[in-house]
Amino acid sequence: MGVYIQRKLRQALGSVKDHASVGKAMLHSHEGKAFSDIEIAVVRATGHDNSPIDDKQMHEILFLVSNSPGSIPFLAERISCRLGKTKDHLVALKTLLLVHRLLRGGNRCFEQQLRSAHASGHLQMIARIISDPPVSFLHKYASYLEERVGWVINQAGKLEPAVSGSLEFRCYHDKSMDLVFHKLPKCQAFIHRVLDFSPVDILSCDNLAQAAMNNTLKESFQVYMTYCEGVAALVNMFFDLTMPARALACKILKRASHQSQKLDNLYEKCKQMIGNKNLEYPLVEIITMDHVVALENCSVSTPTSPRSSPTPPMLSNRLTSSSKSQQVLGMNASDVTLFSWTMETKISKVWVVFEDENDLSLTSVK
Repeated sequence: MGVYIQRKLRQALGSVKDHASVGKAMLHSHEGKAFSDIEIAVVRATGHDNSPIDDKQMHEILFLVSNSPGSIPFLAERISCRLGKTKDHLVALKTLLLVHRLLRGGNRCFEQQLRSAHASGHLQMIARIISDPPVSFLHKYASYLEERVGWVINQAGKLEPAVSGSLEFRCYHDKSMDLVFHKLPKCQAFIHRVLDFSPVDILSCDNLAQAAMNNTLKESFQVYMTYCEGVAALVNMFFDLTMPARALACKILKRASHQSQKLDNLYEKCKQMIGNKNLEYPLVEIITMDHVVALENCSVSTPTSPRSSPTPPMLSNRLTSSSKSQQVLGMNASDVTLFSWTMETKISKVWVVFEDENDLSLTSVK
């Protein structure tokens, strides 16, 4: 009874604070009514309660920003201020959920401006809460979004790393080289943040944390698909690479071995502890360290291809390279793999959108 009364009291006090913040925004608008409306919409969307962000509030924010040129830095500052000042974990979590929704709610131009706001320091995902029990999940979710802001949704509806104008991998005109030496390391950084999560940190009654975890898992499924493609391409081209590039490739594969085992464990725990049956988990392929080490040892004794250059070369004969890798490892073409079993990744090809977290179910949109 005492805990229930305390929770109700906190909600009542939080409601008073929300009304005060709205009133302050109405009275002290130095940037004009449009900017004042944006601040009010942010406060209302991130109130002191455990209810999900209402779609109407989300659409209102997007509408206000799209009709107010130059307002995205202001929106980013208001979100950062809300997150930095609050001592209520519900407000902090809803603010992070708002950022996550915004990363999927706008067009490409909107996403780019939001990334620019993050790069310039206008958007900071730093929660100041240090005492509440759910703080562990909160900080992990903030760290995940720090990585997520560097990804975009392409025209096919899939996540891919954002490409900057000064990207050092621009020299990799070959798509496979870009996949291996740009996208695969980015996928590993993304999965690293996902692996920080633990379903143990989420209370069964915390609807907001459940929604955040579900959305994170859905995105990790998409990234894992690219992850597997990158590993396969890397093995296929391995003996076409220069010696320094092979060393880098082995480093990437060793990290992939560690991550595949941890990711499999995480997904198994989530299946048991997170009650969303609509999540379509992929079959994680365990990359064995023994095969990585064998490939590394073979790279030392196998000379570099004559067509190799200081930078990774264009790869027109990957099938020949793959056969060479198989012969060196003493395996048949039909069974060579870095995985402990045949690739059977089962991932939905249909991308998903955030929907109302009232029932915590993410449905596919065809």
